[in-house]
This record gives sequence, C-alpha cells and structure tokens, in this order.
Amino acid sequence: MAEGLRERKKRQTRQRISDMATGLFLERGFDAVTVAEIAEVCEVSVNTVYNYFPAKEDLFLDRGAGLVDRLPRCVRGRRVGESAARAVLDELREQVEAVSPTVGLIEGYARFMRVIEGAAALKARLWQLQQQQAVSLEEALREAAGAPPPDPMPMLVAGQLNWVHSTLMGTIGREMMAGRKPAEVSREALALLEEIEDLLSERVLNYAVRRAE
Repeated sequence: MAEGLRERKKRQTRQRISDMATGLFLERGFDAVTVAEIAEVCEVSVNTVYNYFPAKEDLFLDRGAGLVDRLPRCVRGRRVGESAARAVLDELREQVEAVSPTVGLIEGYARFMRVIEGAAALKARLWQLQQQQAVSLEEALREAAGAPPPDPMPMLVAGQLNWVHSTLMGTIGREMMAGRKPAEVSREALALLEEIEDLLSERVLNYAVRRAE
C-alpha cells in the first residue's frame, strides 16, 4: 500500500526531530540537552516531541525497534535446511564483510558510542533493548522449533545468540572508539565471529532447522 500524504509528513517530522536531537546530543552530550531545547530548535511543541518519542532516550536510540527485531527476523527468514543460529551468524557475517553501518562500521560511530558511554540513562535504555531482543528472539525460536513453553531450549539458544550479537557489537564499539578504521575492525570482527562459532555447540548450531513445507 502506498504511503499517504499524512503518513509521509508524520514520518518526515519524526525523522527531522530525531536528526536534530542527535546532532545536539553529539555536540553537547545527552544529559546537557533538554527536550524543551530540542522542541525549540525543531519549531514544534514539547508535547509533539513526546508524541513521537515517549522518552528522551528514544530520540537518540530511535532505531531501537530495529535492534529488537534484528535477530528474530533472521530466524524467521532462514532458508530451507538452515538452522536459526546459522541464519543469525550468516547475517552478521554478511554485514561485517560489507563494512555496514548497521553493525557500527562507519566513520563517526565512535562519537555515537561516546554519547552512550557518558549517559547512564542511555546505557540503561540500551540494556533494556537487549533484553527485549532476547525475549523476541526466544519467541521466534519457540515458534520456529514448535517448542511448547515448558521447553527451555528456545530460551537457552536465544541467550547464546543474544550473547553472540552483544559480544560482536561491543567489540566493534570499543575498537571504533579507539580510533580504528572501519575496514580494519571489519577484518578482526570476522575473525572474532569464527572464534565465536567454534564455541557454540552442535546442538545450538543445528537448532530449529527449517524443513521443506
């Protein structure tokens, strides 16, 4: 369905508020900028800002929904004959090989990470998003494997795949903050993914293989 004029204007307004807020946060730090200042710069009311972003943290981590859905989407989109873990690992590997901004391999990511490191509220919000990702991933795995709620395997596999993702992203973030180039970090991140895969058991690696329908 084509996007209507009203929906397009709302999306553009949301993006404008997010972009301008992010610029202020990067320049001055998260805690030093108020929602009132953001509203003034964007020439909208404070209520309008909160209509689009329920919390100040959401202005900076405005792609949180994408983070929460990233791994579950890999599981649901896995190919016939492919397991959930292989789908996740392959997706992450492709993004790292492509030196993709999606995994933080972009100039300027260090500034983004420093804002998070300097704000307890952002670190707490990022932790919440990671927990939401784990829950969503468990739900996707339970559905993919046809496992009833008493079965602990979806929870256990979700925990390990969430660890894979957080370890990769944490390592990339630290290296980018150390002033490394994206291409250099990409090569080392690929090696890290290989080592991580070696640590995963065959039971995890072969869990929830998609069968032909």
